[in-house]
Amino acid sequence: MSARRREIDYTLLSIILALVCWGLVMVYSSSAIWAKENLGSSLYFLKRQLFWSALGLGAMWVLSRTDYRKIRKAVMPIFVLTALALAIALLGHPVAGVRRWIRLGPFGIEPSEFAKLTAVIYLAHYFDRNHHKVKSLAAGLLVPLGMIGILLFLIGAGRDLGTPVLIFGVSVIMIYAGGGRVSYVFGAIAAGIPVVAYELIKYPYRRARVLNFLNPFKNARGAGYQLAQSLIAVGSGGWFGKGLGASQLKLMYLPAPYTDFIFPVLCEEMGLFGGLAIIALFAWFLIRGMRAAKRAPDLFGALLAGGITLTISLQAFFNMAMSIGLLPTKGISLPFMSFGGSSLFSTLMGAGILLNISRQGAYDAEPA
Repeated sequence: MSARRREIDYTLLSIILALVCWGLVMVYSSSAIWAKENLGSSLYFLKRQLFWSALGLGAMWVLSRTDYRKIRKAVMPIFVLTALALAIALLGHPVAGVRRWIRLGPFGIEPSEFAKLTAVIYLAHYFDRNHHKVKSLAAGLLVPLGMIGILLFLIGAGRDLGTPVLIFGVSVIMIYAGGGRVSYVFGAIAAGIPVVAYELIKYPYRRARVLNFLNPFKNARGAGYQLAQSLIAVGSGGWFGKGLGASQLKLMYLPAPYTDFIFPVLCEEMGLFGGLAIIALFAWFLIRGMRAAKRAPDLFGALLAGGITLTISLQAFFNMAMSIGLLPTKGISLPFMSFGGSSLFSTLMGAGILLNISRQGAYDAEPA
């Protein structure tokens, strides 16, 4: 019997490409009318999304062909560069009251999107290098959580709560998967709860979102407007939808439908079956990603694949749950599909690393 390298996981690749292509269709459908009336071209957002899709798919292809273990040599430079970018973003001009972007000519880079991948890379490297010490409190919890805390603080300082919560959740799971004690997981959660509570108390609009999440139609013209319109869009689609391009809620009713609320537009146009199809694709992505993690040739690859898969899958869950009223509304995009260059590019980078890990293990033993 002999072991040989796997080919790339074409099923996983097909899922990723299907989500990207479907996302392009929905970005155009949800933005064309608004872009035509306000920006003079119905293709404005589609062109930009196509540009970032091409760049992202190129990066995915390169990373899928590059041994993921080479990333280890640049873990700390990547971490430092990400932290610096987050700090620079805090010095920029606020957009809608938040500081998350670095302007580069006509484009804006959102460092917090890349911080998700940076956190996973750092934790995978850390627990692989220190797996024999993770039962101690310092090595198993304080050091890794302290390092990730730097990124969370910088992102939170820009008045972003959703991304830090997502990164923190994935980090806690990776601490346990990396060998940390169960008590460390509960300790991390206990430490995070007061921070989230403080952020909710500090900003009235966040408290209003939580309260209106419980009954969005009570204040449907105020703080509950986004969620109320989202629920109307989802419900009005019925079983099979109104037809591609036929959404009514995207016509100046549902704010920025091509970004965080692209899922309700999809449900309105393609109905319950369209929504379930997207959910099925992300569920399939989760299964294939975890399969790659399970078959990875080393702990670093397993943690890296698992962390990337969880980050993308949990983000998708948060976005869709927010859209149908299962969670309070928050600025979290739908991976691969929502309009946004930084989000799409960083997600495809992570997908490229995941695809490379999927081909690094050996086939199951076969008769010679």
